[in-house]
Amino acid sequence: MLQKLHRSQLPAGESLCDYCTAKCCRYFALPIDTPTTDRDFDFVRWYLVHESASLFTEGETWYLLVHTKCRHLGEDNRCGIYETRPQICRDYHTDECEYDESWTYERYFEVADQLMEYREALAGFKAVTPVRKAKPQVLSVIG
Repeated sequence: MLQKLHRSQLPAGESLCDYCTAKCCRYFALPIDTPTTDRDFDFVRWYLVHESASLFTEGETWYLLVHTKCRHLGEDNRCGIYETRPQICRDYHTDECEYDESWTYERYFEVADQLMEYREALAGFKAVTPVRKAKPQVLSVIG
């Protein structure tokens, strides 16, 4: 494994990707609606009961973060489909990548209990009501 250099120490002619652990290829994040009701929080809680999912906020925007490695990431942390990679990958550049970033978020939730504690700390919220209705009664068959 190569020594991690600060981007300012990158030797001329070398790519930052040669020194990177490919953080950008090990997750994806999607903006979601900000939860405001019990029902919203219960839906967002559902995300967190799944493995490899977490939530964070950036400003006032909420994101679902899915920790999953790209299927085409090679053992050398390079793209296995570089020439045919998706446009979102083509638009991503090393001059603004997270190579030497250590992100912290104002709100970061890894498990459902953290989210529910946050919800309970907000004024005016009642206990979460189940999203699903009770199982309907079985009707007798007429015949």
